[in-house]
Amino acid sequence: MRLSNLADYAVITMCQAALHCGNGRVSAAELATETGLPVPTVQKLVSKLTAAGLLRSVRGAHGGLQLGRPAAAITVADIVEAIEGRIALTACVDHTACDYEAGCNMKPHWPIINNALRGALAGITLAQLRGPVVHTATTPEEHPA
Repeated sequence: MRLSNLADYAVITMCQAALHCGNGRVSAAELATETGLPVPTVQKLVSKLTAAGLLRSVRGAHGGLQLGRPAAAITVADIVEAIEGRIALTACVDHTACDYEAGCNMKPHWPIINNALRGALAGITLAQLRGPVVHTATTPEEHPA
């Protein structure tokens, strides 16, 4: 599985917006400059992230963008779902027709897999992404026997 570029850019944009927490507001153009992303892309992301409540737009002389809730309350899952929709590795989880559904014994297992993936992404907050990288053991080779 690979995130779309737009979902990747949304995480980058939200991380950059989080750096401005407590320091007033930031514009989409400033976020674009700071991240190196094209302004139209950031504007599209800001629109989706605002609609999802992850960013808040304030109008006026001192307007701009700010996080919609604390960085510790925004997860990677929230950001990805704001851009991509519900996290699902297969179409059958969304009740989309499948040519192999009649003989498929995996269908009941996909929700478990999807929930595990979503849970992993929901366990990473924007506040964590702003801080230093913390490595954890993720593969069997990293777990000593």
